Amino acid sequence: MAVAAGAFGAHGASGQAAEWLRTGAQYQMVHAVAALAVLWLIDSRVPSALFLAGGLGFAGTLYLMALGLPRWLGAVTPIGGLLLIAGWLWLGWSAIRLQVRPD
Repeated sequence: MAVAAGAFGAHGASGQAAEWLRTGAQYQMVHAVAALAVLWLIDSRVPSALFLAGGLGFAGTLYLMALGLPRWLGAVTPIGGLLLIAGWLWLGWSAIRLQVRPD
């Protein structure tokens, strides 16, 4: 979905819609890769789920607005952003706990 949105933003849309599509694609792609990496490297499901849900919420509302749905959806976009932030905080906390935990 991120690749299609980014391509449409680069080649098929203009103005604010193109910016929304590019921003959504960038955030969604980074966090999809982060979710997979976290699952593979440390087998932690909570940050991965937060990255996926946040990416969908953040990027999804931007995609919908770019496609012409009401702009009030922009009020929902920060909820996705908060989920992304929560995923990074959870991941950071998990990393700290792994470093401090006695073996």
